[in-house]
Amino acid sequence: MTTAPLRLMAVHAHPDDESSKGAATTARYAAEGVEVLVVSCTGGERGSILNPSYGREITDLDEMREVRTVEMAEAARALGVQHRWLGFVDSGLPEGDPLPPLPEGCFALTPLEEAAAPLVELVREFRPHVITTYDPTGGYPHPDHIMCHRVSKEAFDTAGDAERYRGRGEPWTPLKLYYNHGFSMARIRAVHEAMLGAGLESPFGEWVESRAAREIPEREVTTRVPVADYFDARDAALRAHATQIDPDGFFFAVPRDLELDEWPFEEYELAESRVATTLPEDDLFAGIRTHEETH
Repeated sequence: MTTAPLRLMAVHAHPDDESSKGAATTARYAAEGVEVLVVSCTGGERGSILNPSYGREITDLDEMREVRTVEMAEAARALGVQHRWLGFVDSGLPEGDPLPPLPEGCFALTPLEEAAAPLVELVREFRPHVITTYDPTGGYPHPDHIMCHRVSKEAFDTAGDAERYRGRGEPWTPLKLYYNHGFSMARIRAVHEAMLGAGLESPFGEWVESRAAREIPEREVTTRVPVADYFDARDAALRAHATQIDPDGFFFAVPRDLELDEWPFEEYELAESRVATTLPEDDLFAGIRTHEETH
């Protein structure tokens, strides 16, 4: 058994993504003594005020960045994790037909190696055994989520190669790469049907129908991490993002006792592993805890 501390890096596009995708997992591992680092690629500068009770609009990018920096610090405290910024500028979510061009200098338009370099450096500094991020679709088609996948995959592939990203630290090879599955249709359908069965109004009705209508394929789930004891930490982290999360809205529409009964875990897809493991898993560190050497 390894005696070295295990390390987990969760890479996200914007502040608040870490609280809506895998938050209970990071809270659980941090509470168990794993070193957990959440990475935000952008400052969320172009995010809209999504909480109707927030009370004011913010249109200045610098002010929004400052507000969301404070929110992120509070969320990190709620989860018990470390946090770092990569420092890129939010690309915004383009809307319209045709879609408008992305703003100059934004994260999604940054050349891949330039965008990945600070993450490679951070991987070499923090030395995670496991990295989590988004699948190649971004989970949904926000340009920053897709770019987050690309830089995370690039860092996973190259951080251990001394010939790549010279001057960005001593090489380190992460052992496993996972994709988050926070909004899987299996979860949504299970909770939706349980709420209807309990005589409650489900917040997922239109979502179930629209996702099914678009025939978005479900990606493979390989790993279910039990996290029932950490939903409170996740909820506190969500509330910390007051510009983005309505405390009376979507994320809190499912009664917690129903969620505990129906879906007391968070799901992941094992994208790559450099250690032997057996699927399905219930631990992101499966195969690593018993790996003979952790570098």
